[in-house]
Amino acid sequence: MTRVLVVEDDSQLVRALVINLQARRYEVDAAPGGAAALRLAAARQPDVVLLDLGLPDMEGVDVIKALRGWSRTPIVVLSARSGSEDKIRALDAGADDYVTKPFSMDELLARLRAATRRLEAAPEPAYETAVVTTDEFTVDLVAKKVRRGDRDVRLTPTEWHLLEILICNPGRLISQRRLLEEVWGHSAGNRTNYLRVYMAQLRRKLEADPSHPRYLVTEPGMGYRFEA
Repeated sequence: MTRVLVVEDDSQLVRALVINLQARRYEVDAAPGGAAALRLAAARQPDVVLLDLGLPDMEGVDVIKALRGWSRTPIVVLSARSGSEDKIRALDAGADDYVTKPFSMDELLARLRAATRRLEAAPEPAYETAVVTTDEFTVDLVAKKVRRGDRDVRLTPTEWHLLEILICNPGRLISQRRLLEEVWGHSAGNRTNYLRVYMAQLRRKLEADPSHPRYLVTEPGMGYRFEA
């Protein structure tokens, strides 16, 4: 089922969107502002974001730029701003489509379907090589080996699984929920203490200063990212 994040401060429009989308079997989350939207996007990993540009706490273009720092999720702008300059700014920032208010629900649904098809057709980003090298350690993704300096680093299967997910998504924020579900299964979705323990172990094995990690970075309350 496709999950949609609606970012809009007009409560009546939000209600109409939620009712119409849920009736068509979309899962819907809603955020009234940019900060809440970024938190929800990290936690819920939506398949599509519907974004108003005129938010009460930050510009919609800034939300797009923040999302594009770690996510390829399609972003469809919904805005009363019809000027070409506004459209160009949003698209240049990383939006996938721009729908001017007022709009028909049929048009919006068609744009949603097109956005999700484009994402499905796009190849996943990947490293050009299977060996990832930092100043502190080297990871061979094919051989599943890690070296630090001139010695091998022994990782447990769980430690390796966590590291592999982060390494294969360089610079992208991976939510706590996604990591928990991919490594431990859906039943572990809220057990963030698992992550704290295992990430601490990885940092002790790989980071020069585990208490101030350079590569395995925490985004408090949201998740983790690998900084190459």
